[in-house]
Amino acid sequence: QVPLVESGGGLVQAGDSLRVSCAASGRTFSNYVMGWFRQAPGKEREFVTAISSSGTATVYADSVKGRFTISRDNAKNTVYLQMNSLKPEDTAVYYCAADRTPYTSMRRTPRSYDYWGQGTQVTVSS
Repeated sequence: QVPLVESGGGLVQAGDSLRVSCAASGRTFSNYVMGWFRQAPGKEREFVTAISSSGTATVYADSVKGRFTISRDNAKNTVYLQMNSLKPEDTAVYYCAADRTPYTSMRRTPRSYDYWGQGTQVTVSS
């Protein structure tokens, strides 16, 4: 198991910025592709972004491309999600996830990820 703990969520206004973090335990964090997903009430969990184990490659959902940035600090076992120009439709619980599959690509389906955090609520008011 790799415990993942998200933090940094909150209530902001449309157009604001927010950064959420995900801290992992253990010595294998740097081996994992890390992803961020979100789930709004009544909707399925959806892919937001993912980052390669080294941090050199990233992918984004079209809905957040150009506004959100994922990064990681392997020395701190932490992955970040910087969210700019937030919109009310970004309101959701945001989850970080770890894919332990060796040498894997950055996948977009929740079932590809092995470990999940408890989630942090992000609410964007109009």
